[in-house]
Amino acid sequence: MKKTELVSSKDNPSIKLYRKLSESKKTRKERALFVLEGARLCFDSAVIDKIEILFLTESAQKKFAEQISHFSGRIMNISDELGQWLCDTVNTQGVFAICRMLDSIEINNFIESGKKYAVLNSLQDPSNVGTVIRTADALGIDGVILCNCCDLYNPKVIRGTMGSIFRIKIIESTFPETIQSLKSKGIISYAAVVDKSVKSLTDCDFSGGVAAVIGNEGNGLSQGDIALCDDKFTIKMYGSIESFNAATAATIILWEMSK
Repeated sequence: MKKTELVSSKDNPSIKLYRKLSESKKTRKERALFVLEGARLCFDSAVIDKIEILFLTESAQKKFAEQISHFSGRIMNISDELGQWLCDTVNTQGVFAICRMLDSIEINNFIESGKKYAVLNSLQDPSNVGTVIRTADALGIDGVILCNCCDLYNPKVIRGTMGSIFRIKIIESTFPETIQSLKSKGIISYAAVVDKSVKSLTDCDFSGGVAAVIGNEGNGLSQGDIALCDDKFTIKMYGSIESFNAATAATIILWEMSK
């Protein structure tokens, strides 16, 4: 029988740390830790060795007994009531974890010649960022670069990735450094813009090393950032529609890149 710890108080140091990590970007950065919620995220084989503490409610212990049997780390059993207090979802599965952040890497070591990348510039909606990461993973994109975006370890971003954060290469960098590194590796950067006068996405050549740059949900890319890119394209639209949601646009763009 796996040895576990029984916790029933909100004042338990590990419980308080979980809540703090869930709520505070500063704490996540200082401790190099973040939180996970849900059986799929916590029991994903790609993340299991990064978990510091696994929290399980009484109900979850019975429901996920098989998955728990493969986990050799520290487990804390908590009451169902405490699980409801910790949860950030409507219907919690009673499975939570404190996890170590991804290994850091320099941008020049991250980018490789001939690869395909999604560059997100100033996206602030956690759901959009999470969705793009998941989409990039599903379509075989080689990496995602976040420039001045919302916190990668925001719980809403993590949920949106559905575990892809542990399966695809991701890095946070500044936009100028990213463009400079892309150029040094011979990768063409395309700025996604809302401009009917520029060439269509479907007319671009994505056969070699390329990076698609997607801008802020409301303002898109600044003229200065567009100028830093090698080229630009637009998604041609019909009727009176002017633009797509950032995550929707990214899905269309990454699909074209992956063909």
